[in-house]
Amino acid sequence: MYYSDEVIEEVRSKNDIVDVISGYVKLQKKGRDYFGLCPFHNEKSPSFSVSRLKQMYYCFGCGAGGNVFTFLMEYENYSFFEALKFLADRAGVELPQQEYSKEARERADTKAILLEINKAAARYYYAQLKSERGSQALAYLKNRELSGDTIKAFGLGYSNKYSDDLYQYLRGKGYSADMISKAGLISVDERQGAYDKFWNRVMFPIMDANSRVIGFGGRVMGDGKPKYLNSPETMIFDKSRNLYGLHRARSSKRPYFLLCEGYMDVISLHQAGFTNAVASLGTALTPGHASLIKRYVREVYLTYDSDEAGTKAALRAVPILKDVGITAKVIRMDPYKDPDEFIKNLGADAFEERIQKARNGFMFSLEVLERSYDLNAPEGKTDFMREAARRLTEFDEEIERNNYIEAVASAYHVGYEDLRKLVSRVAVQTGQAQPAKRPKTADVHAKEKEDGMQKSQKILLTWLIEDEEVFRQIGQYITPADFSGDLYRTVAALLYEQYAEGQVNPAKIMNHFTDEEEHREVASLFHTKIRELTTQGEQEKALKETLIRVKNHSIDEAVKSLDPMDMKGLQLLMNAKRELKDLQKLHISINKG
Repeated sequence: MYYSDEVIEEVRSKNDIVDVISGYVKLQKKGRDYFGLCPFHNEKSPSFSVSRLKQMYYCFGCGAGGNVFTFLMEYENYSFFEALKFLADRAGVELPQQEYSKEARERADTKAILLEINKAAARYYYAQLKSERGSQALAYLKNRELSGDTIKAFGLGYSNKYSDDLYQYLRGKGYSADMISKAGLISVDERQGAYDKFWNRVMFPIMDANSRVIGFGGRVMGDGKPKYLNSPETMIFDKSRNLYGLHRARSSKRPYFLLCEGYMDVISLHQAGFTNAVASLGTALTPGHASLIKRYVREVYLTYDSDEAGTKAALRAVPILKDVGITAKVIRMDPYKDPDEFIKNLGADAFEERIQKARNGFMFSLEVLERSYDLNAPEGKTDFMREAARRLTEFDEEIERNNYIEAVASAYHVGYEDLRKLVSRVAVQTGQAQPAKRPKTADVHAKEKEDGMQKSQKILLTWLIEDEEVFRQIGQYITPADFSGDLYRTVAALLYEQYAEGQVNPAKIMNHFTDEEEHREVASLFHTKIRELTTQGEQEKALKETLIRVKNHSIDEAVKSLDPMDMKGLQLLMNAKRELKDLQKLHISINKG
């Protein structure tokens, strides 16, 4: 799908960012900007700023930032084009339909129909639950101590005993058998014809983050098999990339998710006030799940069943979450099997206590490992510590690894230095490390230098966009080509074009990027601050040093890639070095307005 820059900018310019965000966040004006509590992380003092002048927002706490499109992409979990459509509707802008390709239009139409079918099915199942046919299913839910409000909030329903009722209902609504089949709601064979996928089951509608029904889970009434049945994968339903309850948990104010195994666990926790509970959809946790979770939180509490299968599932989940940068903790349900049973027997306060006592994921894995060794025997404890050391080698960052070595040494009453040496020895023996570390140290320094240069370029872009006088003074010395990386270079080029046209508009620059992570990165380029510099003289000195640093890095990079036979390129580099000397004498003034 494609829309022109003019259409995108028209939609953005007709949706004032302060007005849009005020519908989600309580904002208070302070000076030129507006401030409020960040909706993307848990905080007590406002660090979330919205600029009407820039038409951008930025959180100095968590780094979330962007224009009005970005906000909806992050808050509502919209794609760029979904955010564009929402804002176009809000502003009364008609998007040109002809810009869809034929294939994109067909795919979009099919997805829209499948969503309609699932929505109609969910309403049908809910009506069946409330009818005489659904009395047994309703009694089952009531016996599970679910309130009427909870049943309604999660849209729970019932598929009755007649094997083609839903099919006939949807056909009566005008949907084709082919589309109903693509929605995963019927099966078709030569002998029986079309028949419902779900029958005589309590139905759990599965919704995406935007509360659209994308599939179903069904729990059989009686002794039928399988006990739980999920929709098959469809164009709109990928169970490895969706989570049950996410549409409600994403708006929770808690800074972590409670990750459960089953639908009833999620529903019971939400009913008890733990509105940050989610569950995978009849499958083990996948990297896709972990990546989805990371869009909302950086910490997860695993509330898996307390039996052996639940313990194994927790042990598998911890490294998957760690790989994407999520900290995992494990809540034990003992003496009960799962959160649903725990809440019913001990209540919400006791569950909150278990959250506070949750075990670090790695330390929990060692507690489980203990069961395989006799720690009272010297050889048993030695073997255990050797395996613990092997696991400690899997921490790549030295600081993190040393912190865990300290924690393990304390927990198992061994010397820190003794364990650290054992970890180093095991790393070498297993090929996870080499005795000589010098090349890696050099790499670390190179990485630090690279990160420092990125920070310098961010600072420079922030100054260039905030102060037209700064651009006027240094624009002739620094060019977009002096910035490294496609993203930084593109942003600089667009900014220079805007200055040439006499209208600086940072929010418009962001229209050129459709990926949420790119929006966040670009927003940070315009909000990098040097808070410790307070006087005008300090800031002017820092700006000059930053300018020289970026320019010098650009020249060094050009020298590395220069062909020795390129006389023209050599002449340009010599001129650049002369300009660098002129920069040393340059005086830069910064407005203190």
